[in-house]
Amino acid sequence: MLLLSAIGALFWYNDWVYQLPTPVPKNYKAIGVGQLIALKEPLGVGYEKPVFLHFFNPDCPCSRFNMKHFKSLVQQYANQVDFRVVVLSSKSFTPESIQGKFGFHIPVLFDQSLAKVCGVYSTPQAVLLDKSHHLYYRGNYNSSRYCTDEKTSYAKIALNGLLKEQTHLVFSDLALKSYGCTVPDCKN
Repeated sequence: MLLLSAIGALFWYNDWVYQLPTPVPKNYKAIGVGQLIALKEPLGVGYEKPVFLHFFNPDCPCSRFNMKHFKSLVQQYANQVDFRVVVLSSKSFTPESIQGKFGFHIPVLFDQSLAKVCGVYSTPQAVLLDKSHHLYYRGNYNSSRYCTDEKTSYAKIALNGLLKEQTHLVFSDLALKSYGCTVPDCKN
């Protein structure tokens, strides 16, 4: 009984920690919707398609919970959107090891300066840029830890809105407030 109680308490504690927003860093500079995001050339994308940047830390439990959902977005929108995985970790990883985690041959970037340019300070985070590389959406994938709630599938809603050329989507605080692990280290 004691063991079951300890497991239950640990699960409750982890669930509670997950629901706390990530503290905003002292030097954080907010990036507004519509702002031009100056991308470096190695990103390897032009202006033919929107760009989806998936900010990911392999050591972050929240990033791992999100993998299945991200893979489903890639499968559904890969013909219409350029996807990139941006690894934010203090550990070394290879592009192949990250691609193996997702099971896709998606370009993998290790440029941590992209987080600052896009206003990202936690993982996982989604950044969606229009064809002209203006910020369309920066935020969470879903309000559910396992990204199972279709009504709050914020990244998918943003993708659909951008592809339908909707200019004034409004998202709740749950979509825009960062939840997850701090960048670049996995701390809650």
